[in-house]
Amino acid sequence: MDWKTELAEASTNIGAYRTAQAETAAGFTALHRASMAAGAIGAKEKELIALSIGIAKQCIDCIGFHVQAAAAAGATRAEIEETVNVCVMMGGGPSFMYGVKAIEAFDQLCAD
Repeated sequence: MDWKTELAEASTNIGAYRTAQAETAAGFTALHRASMAAGAIGAKEKELIALSIGIAKQCIDCIGFHVQAAAAAGATRAEIEETVNVCVMMGGGPSFMYGVKAIEAFDQLCAD
């Protein structure tokens, strides 16, 4: 999988939805910003939590976007790997498979 292409396509689709359904999209954006703002838990930790849920729910785009955001917030490959470990412990084989995709995404998206 080419993660940069996947996220570019997802962004295009999200943009089209934002145009067609502006009110719902704005509500989601507001929820996202409020939920991910640094507070008692830092931005990096919140992104790793979001990544965990993306892995558990088997959402490819969620995995890509939250890997990217976690890396931008300072997450290392080792932190992504340990996040995957917890996902595997809680979710078994499916989390293992999607967790490996998260590590692949990190490697591709942070290669520059």
